[in-house]
Amino acid sequence: MNAERKAAGILVVTTLLAGFGWIFSKEAIQGLPPFGFIALRFLLASLCLLPFCFGSLKSISFVQFRQALGGGLILALALLAWVYAVSISDTLGEGAFIVSLSMIIVPIVAWTLFREKPKRAFWFAMPIAVAGLAFLSLKGGWQSSPGQLWFLFNACLLALHFNINSRLAQSLPILLLTCIQLFVTGLIALMVSSLVETMPEHIDNEIWGWFLASAILATSLRFAMQTLGQKGCNPANAALIMLLEPIWTVILSIIWYGEQLSTNKVVGCSLILLSLLFYRTDGRLFRIRR
Repeated sequence: MNAERKAAGILVVTTLLAGFGWIFSKEAIQGLPPFGFIALRFLLASLCLLPFCFGSLKSISFVQFRQALGGGLILALALLAWVYAVSISDTLGEGAFIVSLSMIIVPIVAWTLFREKPKRAFWFAMPIAVAGLAFLSLKGGWQSSPGQLWFLFNACLLALHFNINSRLAQSLPILLLTCIQLFVTGLIALMVSSLVETMPEHIDNEIWGWFLASAILATSLRFAMQTLGQKGCNPANAALIMLLEPIWTVILSIIWYGEQLSTNKVVGCSLILLSLLFYRTDGRLFRIRR
């Protein structure tokens, strides 16, 4: 029981680090071009993981390596969409809740690609999630901001990556798979940045501090802690704890940026959280005990 509580505590800290990751990233791209930031962040993160999986790199086949590269391509597209959304959005908390919808979109992708029918709870959770999105877009009428659309696009790509990655993880070492995909993400972001962005001649030390916090704390350390926490925690409990990320992001965004949450946004975020709780617990939390 103590081990379970310790693992749960590690996951709670992991979600807090993930929430801070949104702030670190938003601050870093005030002085770094967004795609260049993603390139440097994920190349550094992959190098931090490389010493722990270098040996297993020699044992995988070319086909497995190519599959890992494909998964990295999808992750790269997802993260490029995410950082662009962050760069044009003033509502990080709202964006975090939209991105969290990726777990609701996962069954749709699995059904489309692999003919895996969604479980029954999905059909109840999806309308609630759609209603939440609607409330986020209602401002005296239907007004979806570009940031919202890019966050939603990111959620769809993350859902695709989740499905592909779940299958790759069955045959590849987790750390190696992650290292390869982080490196591919950084490499693709670097190529995109070189084509459409210009690196500023001078970057303040403060910006580099935010960058290092994002790469080391919110990427490498967060992943290591999440792996450790999930190893010792019941999967159902771990899934629920991970829902804290958008909540932390909202709280931190309100404290750090003074983000204002209108009634519609509060209702929308609450409905999205409700849909995720319902889906991840198969509706168990909402059954009335006699």
